[in-house]
Amino acid sequence: MRVVLIFDADDTLWENNVIFERVIDEFTEWLAGPGLDRAAVRAVLDGIEAANAVTLGYGSRVFLRSLGECVERVRGRAATAAERSRIAGWEAAFAGDHVELMPGVAETLAELAGRHELLLLTKGDQAEQQRKVTASGLPGHFRGVHIVPEKDVATYEELTRAYGLVPERTWMIGNSPKSDILPARSAGLNAVFIPHVHTWVLEHEEVDPDDAKVLRLAEFGELVRHF
Repeated sequence: MRVVLIFDADDTLWENNVIFERVIDEFTEWLAGPGLDRAAVRAVLDGIEAANAVTLGYGSRVFLRSLGECVERVRGRAATAAERSRIAGWEAAFAGDHVELMPGVAETLAELAGRHELLLLTKGDQAEQQRKVTASGLPGHFRGVHIVPEKDVATYEELTRAYGLVPERTWMIGNSPKSDILPARSAGLNAVFIPHVHTWVLEHEEVDPDDAKVLRLAEFGELVRHF
């Protein structure tokens, strides 16, 4: 039976958060000092990122702003010109027109597109996410590409209405419990959870292990055995 498969993008189709984690490793090493170890710096940064996500959204620009705020919080003063320059230097980590696809993504999407209807749903900065979508070379597999500021229950309900989806025959596929799995299930959709070792800490939440409508897979390529 033909179904609708909705795909997350970052850390499901291509690597993303590992880039942020590399910068955070360098940042915490730089900022840590007597009385404040790297874990403590990371805890401060996580709190700032969580607050900024609510008011400013997601993406590298918000992340770099959060780094600056973390410096000021930890130092107890405004960032110096040298500190701002150091933070600006990390912008290069997010530049460029290249994304690293997860193993098996290109061939798996090509096969699934021949059997089912595919949609792409990603959140974040519009221009930044569009750049990654274009660079991936994958848009041709999807009936629609949707870039939204947040992925919550209302987002999935609106997508269901817009496409006239049948929830029982629709699956949300992603790595984030907070953005992909739990809100999709609350909207009545099925879900496929493909964990990623570098999923952003703020996207972590518990997924009910007894929920029969959540399929858990270890690798993206396993999808072809189920759909």
